[in-house]
Amino acid sequence: MAGRKQFDGEVVLDAAMVQFWRDGYADTSVDDLSRATGLNRSSLYSSLGDKESLYLRCLDRYATRYGDRYDQALSGAAEEPLRAVRAFFDVTLRRIADPGLPDGCLIAQTAMAIPALTPAIAERAVRALDTQRARLRAALTAAKLPAREADDFAVHLAAVNQSMAVMSRAGASRRQLRAIVDVSLGALAQALHRNRGPRP
Repeated sequence: MAGRKQFDGEVVLDAAMVQFWRDGYADTSVDDLSRATGLNRSSLYSSLGDKESLYLRCLDRYATRYGDRYDQALSGAAEEPLRAVRAFFDVTLRRIADPGLPDGCLIAQTAMAIPALTPAIAERAVRALDTQRARLRAALTAAKLPAREADDFAVHLAAVNQSMAVMSRAGASRRQLRAIVDVSLGALAQALHRNRGPRP
């Protein structure tokens, strides 16, 4: 429509997501979002809703974007579970190493702030964490781990993945993060060996 400012909604959501990711929900103001997206306050509210609504959209966008990559990494777990889980962690390590993105993880950051967040945002963060555990559990079940071990390793690997995001914000080196992954994969290899025997 003539005279109406046009913008790319995908680009705007990405800019808002990075702003929230960098500074967190509480420390991001509407003015911050306006500067990050290039939209004035009125356009933000009319196009994307209030701050909470926008944050929820950004959480969903983040969870979908990286969730698809995690799913792809784990898709070969039935045949090569260790390689699949390493690929899963590689998604996180590549994100951490990307100089164009903030350190850490938007989901982990949100989870740590749950006591100060609205119930809707808290519920969305918990749901994202549950989804992460579920995708790992499904992959480990496909790798023929018994249900109890698949559950336990899913919880452990999801926790390791989130902790790496937190540690990266505290300055952990890539070598240190790789060492964390290697320890977890070593434990998983032992469990797979007990249940399936050594893999070629």
